[in-house]
Amino acid sequence: MGMTMTQKILAHSAGKDCVKAGELITAKLDLVLGNDITSPLAIQEFEKIGLGKVFDKDKIALVPDHFCPNKDIKSAEQANVVRQFARKYDITNYFEVGQMGIEHALIPEKGLVTAGDVVIGADSHTCTYGALGAFSTGIGSTDMAAGMATGELWFKVPDAIKVVLKGKKKNMVSGKDVILHLIGKIGVEGARYMSLEFTGEGALDLSIDERFTIANMAIEAGAKNGIFPVDDVTLEYINAHSKKPYKVFEADEDASYAKVVEIDLSTLDYTVACPHLPSNTKEIANLGDIKVDQVVIGSCTNGRIEDLRVAAKILKGKKVHKNVRCIVFPATQKIYLDAISEGLIQTLVEAGVAVSTPTCGPCLGGHMGILAKGEKCVATTNRNFIGRMGHIESEVYLASPAVAAASAVTGKISAPEEVL
Repeated sequence: MGMTMTQKILAHSAGKDCVKAGELITAKLDLVLGNDITSPLAIQEFEKIGLGKVFDKDKIALVPDHFCPNKDIKSAEQANVVRQFARKYDITNYFEVGQMGIEHALIPEKGLVTAGDVVIGADSHTCTYGALGAFSTGIGSTDMAAGMATGELWFKVPDAIKVVLKGKKKNMVSGKDVILHLIGKIGVEGARYMSLEFTGEGALDLSIDERFTIANMAIEAGAKNGIFPVDDVTLEYINAHSKKPYKVFEADEDASYAKVVEIDLSTLDYTVACPHLPSNTKEIANLGDIKVDQVVIGSCTNGRIEDLRVAAKILKGKKVHKNVRCIVFPATQKIYLDAISEGLIQTLVEAGVAVSTPTCGPCLGGHMGILAKGEKCVATTNRNFIGRMGHIESEVYLASPAVAAASAVTGKISAPEEVL
């Protein structure tokens, strides 16, 4: 029996000719990632091991991004633990405030992940890097400690769901609509501990930024990872950002899948996840009149340059509704600079948008965009659980940058065509 793309990567890193779903293996790691929330506990456990050194200072990345710039004394102390550890062990890829970005946009941008890599991160959205043909998955802080010490980690080889994307998207429908539609179709546990393997001509028609968005939210369907085939779009991105060698793996024709899901992209409409689950999706035409108090455009899901271009296109020459607060978070400093050079930031500010430094803050209700009781927000983030962005009686609606920007203008959840 053949292997899926994910299984081939894991077999290679485990030094095995083949692996099968459910098998327990130990695989070598190409990158271990942590942030300012998850790393301090990992560091504490690492020091207990007592090795006095990390397995490879070039294969660890530490990115303070969740509560940075620090919002209070506790978050400052957390960040300082990471900073001191990075200095003590001479960690090459430590990104201080001013150099950092939202980790899952920064890591690919810095060329630290490439096709065929095995990556773990103490953050659930580490699955983002499957867009580049890597196996990447979120783990806990204790596993991060073990990874930093040994450069290896155990995995249970996942079964897979083959997601066949057909046709081409219409209008300003985006990768965010695709992944929300899929999660709505299979549910938040529909891919539990499985690999979501995207394929088909529709998958190859997606931009690299859209692939990042889709792979990022694989975890919202319970998946261990999401992954795309390596094609010219992938290699163009890799060659522009990384000097690391890469290895291309392809699924065998006789690979076994637990399930096959087909999606015709040409039939998709703008899709919104209503409170309080990413699977509670509706096409925008079926939403009704939902007024909003805040719009957030950014995060590790939709804070890339393509997302800011879409938002600026819709907001150009218009004004944010008088009853709406609109906040935009470029995902990295480079994206911020690119947006400045393209005139996107000026367009957004002139429209009445508050533009922030890169941070995860509002996504997890940390800082810079907290919701009050009863408030509603349209966000391009990845989760809309109860209390996710503030008060437990607030509501978050997940949507694409196009829908979010249009909603900022109208004051209610709206399709972009309503304002263009």
